[in-house]
Amino acid sequence: MMLSNEVAPDGGGSCGARLKLARERAGLSHADVSARLKMPTRVVQALEEDDLSRIGAPVFVRGQLRSYARLLGVDLEPELDRVAVAQLAPSQLVSHTHTPRYRRVFEQATRRAIYIVLTAAIAVPVWLATRPHLDSNLAVQSLDVPASALSAGATPSTEPAAAAQRTPLIASMAPLPAAPAAQAQTALSLNFTGDSWVQVYATDGSTLEQGLLGAGERRSYAAGEVARVVLGNSSAVEVQQAGQPVDLAPFSRANVARFTLSSDGSLAPVSD
Repeated sequence: MMLSNEVAPDGGGSCGARLKLARERAGLSHADVSARLKMPTRVVQALEEDDLSRIGAPVFVRGQLRSYARLLGVDLEPELDRVAVAQLAPSQLVSHTHTPRYRRVFEQATRRAIYIVLTAAIAVPVWLATRPHLDSNLAVQSLDVPASALSAGATPSTEPAAAAQRTPLIASMAPLPAAPAAQAQTALSLNFTGDSWVQVYATDGSTLEQGLLGAGERRSYAAGEVARVVLGNSSAVEVQQAGQPVDLAPFSRANVARFTLSSDGSLAPVSD
């Protein structure tokens, strides 16, 4: 709610100084502002001290400055393009030289398919070449058996023997079992409908992703690959876990979502 009766003058001073002056005139403490905006106290102090590098990406800083100014009834729009926010260079996206997981899975499947084709190319001609010989042996054996033996049930014993001889040839043509579908299944995916500052950390503490991603971009991670995620402007990010949409409300504060992933894939919020 904007404090319409406590409007700070528009002229003079930096954005932080004007916000601080307006807050003091309104009789509010840092804790009061933090509670009303649902914004960490350290962020409120950083805004007043113009220490914007402590906050993060420019898209975060602009939104938080606007929210603070709206609460106090201060018009900062003319200054937003001149303050340090405009000078903050977005962090460079981390370039990964490793082969993406989907490509590795595709290459493994391709190698298996080639192996199956080569096995079939060798086994089928061998099976076709030996089948007439097996059939002729079976016919000769059936002619040599006396009629009394046939009536005693000798023929059923011949059939399993012939089947046993053919079984290895048929088995050699059987394809190798396909890789479990779970290996190629994406455990966590991020779909961006707008600009968002992203930080994704692996289970060993290394950085998997860090930078400003735009609308239309997508990131996917396998099970057990991600340990912690930070999403700025979280309303512009659609998160799916094992193909199911995730509600970011329990993990969001001041439009910034922070959560961790446990070994079983469950999500938990990150405390300040």
